[in-house]
Amino acid sequence: MDKQIVCINWGTRYGAPYINCLYRMVCANTTPPFRFLAFTDSFEGIDPGVECFDLPEMPGFMPARTIGQWPKSRLWASELADLKGPFLFLDLDVAIAGSLDSFFEFGNPDDVILARNAAKPLSKLGQTSIYRMPVGALAPLQKLFAMDPQGVADKYRFEQHFVTKNAPEGVKFWPSGWVRHFRIECIPKFPLNYFLDTRPPKNTRVVIFAGALNPPDAIKGQYNARVPHLPPGQHIRRALKSKNKLRSVRQFFRPANWVEQLWDMAERG
Repeated sequence: MDKQIVCINWGTRYGAPYINCLYRMVCANTTPPFRFLAFTDSFEGIDPGVECFDLPEMPGFMPARTIGQWPKSRLWASELADLKGPFLFLDLDVAIAGSLDSFFEFGNPDDVILARNAAKPLSKLGQTSIYRMPVGALAPLQKLFAMDPQGVADKYRFEQHFVTKNAPEGVKFWPSGWVRHFRIECIPKFPLNYFLDTRPPKNTRVVIFAGALNPPDAIKGQYNARVPHLPPGQHIRRALKSKNKLRSVRQFFRPANWVEQLWDMAERG
């Protein structure tokens, strides 16, 4: 199976620094040859090793009042640049901690394979932070979405729920342990989060960062940029002044030095 790796970027939240960091982590963890493609609305500052393409057309329109990443539906098209066959998609804010080679070897080339949704372990829902599928495998879903983008978004909220429930041939999941959710699976449980460092479980290959918490936040030890990291005692005092005291007290973790090492290695190339 050819190794084709795809990412997508729109707007100003991520951009070239994230694309370049992801590309270098891929280079460090993938046996050549492979292609790395970015579908993006800006080519400025992107590493010359990245093959850049304009964003595919948005099906229908971008729904409002939804927190799902519906622009990712652009990649469900029946044609995608000059790609043929399966490609591996990666979110821009993942951290790669091990070899990606097995993600091309697992299952059949025609499979749609997602990460398991760690936030809803009993629901059998998928996570599209890292998935593999053949070009065009979800084209019927793109047409269905384009007919009523707002209705689909209101019903499913997240594009990954829509994919899980409606993929024409169903979906499969990566083997347990390959993909880990940083907030749920790498931060020690309360109250140990105040005393132990974060760490990826053994044999983790990719760490995903769902929600507002992304790798730069993990490196600083904060759930989001609006609530900067503080030493334990100061964090507790701040949390006790918040509306949801218990949740705020639990939302503490020590700076993730291992994420910093992965990103620093990528930035240094």
